[in-house]
Amino acid sequence: MGFRKDFLWGGATAANQCEGGYDQGGRGLANVDVIPHGKERWKVALGKRKMLSFEEGYYYPAQKGIKFYENFKEDIALFAEMGFKTFRMSIAWSRIYPMGDELEPNEEGLKFYDQVFEECKKYGIEPLVTITHFDCPIHLIEKYGAWRNRELITFYERLVRTLFTRYKGIVKYWLTFNEINMILHGPFFGAGLVFEDGEDETQIKYQAAHHQLVASALATKIAHEIDAEMKIGCMLAAATTYPYTCMPEDVWASIEKDREQYFFIDVQSRGAYPVYFLKELERKNVHIEITEEDISLLKENTVDFISFSYYSSRVTSANPNVGEKTGGNIFQSLKNPHLKESEWGWQIDPLGLRITLNNLYDRYQKPLFIVENGLGAVDKPDENGYVEDDYRIDYLRQHIKEMHDAVTLDGVDLWGYTTWGPIDLVSAGTGEMSKRYGFIYVDKDDEGNGSYKRSKKKSFDWYKKVIHSNGEDLV
Repeated sequence: MGFRKDFLWGGATAANQCEGGYDQGGRGLANVDVIPHGKERWKVALGKRKMLSFEEGYYYPAQKGIKFYENFKEDIALFAEMGFKTFRMSIAWSRIYPMGDELEPNEEGLKFYDQVFEECKKYGIEPLVTITHFDCPIHLIEKYGAWRNRELITFYERLVRTLFTRYKGIVKYWLTFNEINMILHGPFFGAGLVFEDGEDETQIKYQAAHHQLVASALATKIAHEIDAEMKIGCMLAAATTYPYTCMPEDVWASIEKDREQYFFIDVQSRGAYPVYFLKELERKNVHIEITEEDISLLKENTVDFISFSYYSSRVTSANPNVGEKTGGNIFQSLKNPHLKESEWGWQIDPLGLRITLNNLYDRYQKPLFIVENGLGAVDKPDENGYVEDDYRIDYLRQHIKEMHDAVTLDGVDLWGYTTWGPIDLVSAGTGEMSKRYGFIYVDKDDEGNGSYKRSKKKSFDWYKKVIHSNGEDLV
């Protein structure tokens, strides 16, 4: 007994990391466009450095991405050659509503996605669409203060009604917000939040998070009304946190650290804020404005499935002076001495994926979908663009094996697996191209130079074999 016969194998991308075409097709500017490469990147991403337009002297990698806007037919054909059953992609909000608060959508933007979905259909690839992968139109930031303002729920509702109506019968699987917990860790990047001196940042972040959770529930309600066949999922940047030692205080610290991410999914999957979270708000002196309508909307419109990204596990301790720090998917962690690291300091923990799958399934008892997993590495192509990326194959092989055990030995209900990213694209964390994940090499460097030519890596044929065997042949 292995993976289900209709298991959805594929790859995942984000509009702001691959699409480009920021000034084409009537598209407006978004927060994700104006986060520069270089030393200012994280000041901007954290909302500490206001940058709402392109400034001289900076390089903005999202402007061109990998030119998917121009090359989508070629790229989807390559995905089809690997045998993709699904392609996870996202909608650029400002391509549909350039300002964000218009009453009518931009038809040219909708037509672009019409074409993308037509290409997917041609090859029998099921689209898995993220409604917002961190995008927030700049106009909504300047005029309304982004997600701190309840009015954004209305604008998001308009966006999802447009998408669900237009793509009824075309797109079955939707995700409301990518890595919704990222709003606490990269507020401008995740939700367009910019902070002024003296503002209570914690209060603003949690109020904005509430608005996104209400918007997510509203989207779930609308989708089920428009098309009962649509499946709506939430999306979490997930990873189990290990205690640094078996000291009870460290174990408790790991539980608290995991609750920072779980409360979002508790709301989206169970329909209410957990008591531990409300007590935490009390301790932080945070007062979220929640209406009776919000409470009923959250309760009555829980998601159909839970999706998540997994790159590495995390480690924490109650002692702030213990251990060495290491990198991760935006989240810093204590170094785990039992694990190897990627070139960017991300701890490689395949068994951690099985542990995370079991934790999520035990907690929520809803179908799961792994929508991001992969290894960012420096690839060295030959003169033909070919890369011997055995390190990537090894990483994915080990993770898929643990995923297989979670399904076959533990009984986890898993719908699919999309690697990040099937084609090289701009890194969300660093803005680099040199941090590559793909089965397909893209000739572009960290400064945006290159031919943008696509070429297959060794992992291309390996993943093709994995899909063809439904995850049984990992050699």
